[in-house]
Amino acid sequence: MNKLFKITSRLLPFLVAPLFAHVDVATFKDYVDSLLPGTHFGMSIRSVKMGREIGNVNGDEMFTPASTLKTLTTSAALHFLPLDYEPKTEITVFGDVNVKKRTLTGSLTIRGEGDPNISARYYDDPFYMLNVMADSIRAMNIDTIVGHIDLDTSYYTGPWKAENWRRNFYDSWYGAEIGPLGFNDNCVTIRFWPGYFRGDTAVVSIQPDVGYVRVVNNLKTVKGRKKKWVYGIDPDKSVITLGGTIGEDIDSASLVLPIRNPIGYFRAAFMYALKNRGIVFLENKMVGSSVELKKFSFSAAPFLSILDEINQRSQNFHAETLLRNLGAQIAGEGSVEGGRKAERKFLLEIGLNPTKFDVWDGSGLSPENKVQPSAVAEMLAKMARHVKGEYFINSLASPGVGSGAKRMMNLDAPWLTRFKTGYIADVHALVGYIYTIDEDTLTVAMYLNGTNTNPDFKSKDVLDTIWLRLIDYTNNNYKSLLKMKSLWLDAQNISGLNKRLDYFSKRLIGTPYKLGPMGEGHLDSIDDKPLVYLDSVDCVTYLEHVVALAMAKSEKSLYKQLQRLRYKGSKISFLTRKHYLLDDWVGEGKYAKVVPMEGEVSVMRTMPKKEFFANHNLRYTGKETPLKVRYMPLDKAIEMAKRTYKGSMKVLGLGIVGTSDKIDLTHTGFVIYMPGQRPVFRHASSQKKQVVEVPLAEYLETRKIPGITLFKFIQH
Repeated sequence: MNKLFKITSRLLPFLVAPLFAHVDVATFKDYVDSLLPGTHFGMSIRSVKMGREIGNVNGDEMFTPASTLKTLTTSAALHFLPLDYEPKTEITVFGDVNVKKRTLTGSLTIRGEGDPNISARYYDDPFYMLNVMADSIRAMNIDTIVGHIDLDTSYYTGPWKAENWRRNFYDSWYGAEIGPLGFNDNCVTIRFWPGYFRGDTAVVSIQPDVGYVRVVNNLKTVKGRKKKWVYGIDPDKSVITLGGTIGEDIDSASLVLPIRNPIGYFRAAFMYALKNRGIVFLENKMVGSSVELKKFSFSAAPFLSILDEINQRSQNFHAETLLRNLGAQIAGEGSVEGGRKAERKFLLEIGLNPTKFDVWDGSGLSPENKVQPSAVAEMLAKMARHVKGEYFINSLASPGVGSGAKRMMNLDAPWLTRFKTGYIADVHALVGYIYTIDEDTLTVAMYLNGTNTNPDFKSKDVLDTIWLRLIDYTNNNYKSLLKMKSLWLDAQNISGLNKRLDYFSKRLIGTPYKLGPMGEGHLDSIDDKPLVYLDSVDCVTYLEHVVALAMAKSEKSLYKQLQRLRYKGSKISFLTRKHYLLDDWVGEGKYAKVVPMEGEVSVMRTMPKKEFFANHNLRYTGKETPLKVRYMPLDKAIEMAKRTYKGSMKVLGLGIVGTSDKIDLTHTGFVIYMPGQRPVFRHASSQKKQVVEVPLAEYLETRKIPGITLFKFIQH
């Protein structure tokens, strides 16, 4: 990862450019090809704030999405289904109950509506929900059933086995069959231990064992710690054959494997639960009754928990059931085709062309699935503005969470991104959200197809590295914003603008000095230094940070407050930055104004803005209006600074008036007036190389300047 991270530094110019124009496709292709030869790369980046695509690399071509297709399944489900939606399993009791004998003569009809959570995924015991069902029947004074149990599977039209998957998927836990009634993710755990002696067959157990799965055990015990076991599953019956060898020094091992025919598996598990709860079942198919005694409805887990399983932990079984449930609810057809119809309707309703999504399942396992990166990024942007968007975004993974458990773990602020990973053979993908320091949300969809000639870890690292660089560039020195928030929270009990200006200006004493430490970050290419920066300050950025901290109403508004101070109309660009402190910053009149001064004089100066911006290849279209620079002559200022202050505590801004007629002020800082004391000057000193506090008189006596301007800060 470190090597790849360093290599990606070549991309920095191209990761900035997309925010104003399309990415240089050829450069990106060269980069990916240099690290992952033979792969096909696609990417789209959109700004939710601006409402447009800001980066595109083969974004209009079709790519296999792998598990990132789950974002379409879950988005459509959130769009159509209520937040309190819960897949149900209904049990209807028919017949007559002999109270004395506690016997039901009749039948149970169990209707499944695709609840994927009748398992140990949310409960300690995989039988928990089935036991609750059995207990509900027993509560009717029934401990014997004479009759039959009918399983209603009409909610799904089938087939139970997903189509268009690779053959080996059906023999893996993540490729379990799908039915409207299921148990334990339609899987079992086969645990095995070495036998007592070499040559013995291994000891095998089935968990949970409901008598449905049969294991043919040909696994032999051998010397040492050898691991060469293999397995095979009958294509139609739940018969698992174990073969190979297991070393006698191995403690134990296990395999999670799918069953065949989930309806039969559910029936066996339900029978097991009846017996476990003390209910005897005596089958008699000839018993019939139309008298309905009771109907029960059960749901194992809520909708939002299902979304977490799908988007955070990438659970295929849950995604496939949700797709079919969506089809049943919206299209009247509990099938993949019904789900596809619902998804096409969803895409049309949010303004996207369904032909940009070629869908064959709900989980992304099918290699036939194809999507356009630009369409996925746009769908994610639509979901960010959706009325239920927060639920969708919160269901995604992040560094250390879900499928991101081992991804991007070196990110200092993991809350800056949420994502969905994707992987099947030959395919790696990463889609999701990046939050920027300027409070934009970027949606990103990245795909690598044809990765089979490269190590999987390398493909993941390339995607993660590009993703991290996007976060770094759009959150340049984010830690400074966190520091500002911490400072603000420390001062919650300090009220009044003067006291807060005094507090924050004092807290930053000792901060290193650096000329021009800030710029427009990723929002303008002329000066891309950070938008917030407290590692070091110059005289103006010191003043701006302190005033922003003092004026902000909450820690959440700090960034906006700082940019309001720095930019005209809060529009961030080099052209709109308030470069001239007196003319632009104070002269705007919103946050400060010049105060009357003893013996003040004035001089007219015109700031050469056209020349200044032309030096940066920018055209200034405003007028160069003459500015009246009011100031207190140096001798008067020194005299004032030597007097003991007798008023109430206050903090003013101070500007040094220089001799050049092309600049309004050459330096700035804060003057602190405390009752019974001489005023002090706090400023970022280029000579001391840090923020310092000095007696104002002492400072002025070393200057050869016309004088100083004093200005008062205005709280909005």
